[in-house]
Amino acid sequence: MAHPRFPRTVDDVTVRVIAGEVLVVTVLALVTRQPWLYGVLAVDFLLRTVFGPALSPFARLAATTIRPRLKASPQPTPGPPKRFAAGIGAFMTVAATLTYYVAGWTTLTWLIGAVMVVFPLLEAGFGICAGCIAFSGLMRIGVIPRSICEECADIRLRLTSAQRARLAVVDAIPVADGVVSSPQPSPQQAQPAKTRSR
Repeated sequence: MAHPRFPRTVDDVTVRVIAGEVLVVTVLALVTRQPWLYGVLAVDFLLRTVFGPALSPFARLAATTIRPRLKASPQPTPGPPKRFAAGIGAFMTVAATLTYYVAGWTTLTWLIGAVMVVFPLLEAGFGICAGCIAFSGLMRIGVIPRSICEECADIRLRLTSAQRARLAVVDAIPVADGVVSSPQPSPQQAQPAKTRSR
């Protein structure tokens, strides 16, 4: 099961706002050569991964200050892949901090920093979550059990109750190795043709 403090479902718009915040800090760190900013990011990523967004300053800023000002409607998305992505962010920023302050490998620090610009840029700008793609791949090969994110493995669990109700009346017909859904005929189409009386 997912960590109990991390939501099963999150708003993708809010997640993209958080990614935008991370992008600003990573670009600032890289351009101004301020590696301590990776330490700030590392703390936030660790808090978000372990305790969920409630204790993350970046998530709190996004959810309480920035998101309410956006007119975009909520876009529910499964939480576990986002938690996994935050874990990758934690690993990368901890690595960047340690390579600079402990090992003294400054070149490696800035290489990690460059990668840390790409990931939040993809998420914030295009809605592409690299960590979520990795999560999905690991689920497919069985490294991550299906029980961690049932809604990731079965798209029907991400639907609203109205969408599930509409899907329930669709007949399933076998096609090759899988099953393809065929829509039910409308009431007008379902009426038998009238026979002419002689």
